[in-house]
Amino acid sequence: MGYTPWGCIDCVSFTTGKMKKRYGFIYVDRNNEGNGTLERFKKDSYPWYQCMIATNGAEV
Repeated sequence: MGYTPWGCIDCVSFTTGKMKKRYGFIYVDRNNEGNGTLERFKKDSYPWYQCMIATNGAEV
């Protein structure tokens, strides 16, 4: 068994075409209207996933 993220960065929803659904562990500064700086920020889930990869899931 493993864990595979949908994507590492927030992406446009394929079904709705909106940014309001946030899938990644890196936040992208963009809204549904396409406004934003497109800057990326690590979410709280980023270090969790980093630890999971480093320990092969042993510490999760």
